[in-house]
Amino acid sequence: MLNTVLVSHITCNRLFAIRSPGRMSITSSENTFYYMVRESLCYLTMAEKSYPKRTAFLYLEEVADAMILELTKEFQNDWRTQVDQTARPFRFIHYDPIIQRLQRGYRDAKASSGNAQLQDDLGDIQTIMRKNIDEILNRGEKLDHVSNMSAELQQKSKDFKWGAKKLTWQARLQQYGPMAAGTSLVFLVLYLKFFL
Repeated sequence: MLNTVLVSHITCNRLFAIRSPGRMSITSSENTFYYMVRESLCYLTMAEKSYPKRTAFLYLEEVADAMILELTKEFQNDWRTQVDQTARPFRFIHYDPIIQRLQRGYRDAKASSGNAQLQDDLGDIQTIMRKNIDEILNRGEKLDHVSNMSAELQQKSKDFKWGAKKLTWQARLQQYGPMAAGTSLVFLVLYLKFFL
């Protein structure tokens, strides 16, 4: 049997260490407590010790999805602020029917083992897909960074090319300038002497 509690992340941080993992199970003598933190909310459920761990976490995933969906429907993008500012412990008790509906599908682990296995696999696939999407987004940010660096290098290359041309002209002027000036002076003297 599953019992579920939705707790704010602040309360959850008081219960568990701040650096604890996002998902964890804690076993006592007869029961196991499962918790999961997602979107600054902590989802906590208690089940019999023999209840399958994967099924319990799958249940918490479904509760989290349903709660975030309902909170978004009710408060739009401001739901995190509403949860953080909650003073009453049972302010979101009106979501209990949703939790009860999800709980009914997970009460008997043996009867729904085939369905639970499929749900476990789907949950694993969903987790993998989330990681893949995060990696793709990170790659996109890295590609943007590389593109910006490439544009900067291209601009610096143009500046370097212009500087190299300028230095080449200055070097040629220093090398051939005195000879050109001397030759010009000789021609000027010859011109003045013979033609004037």
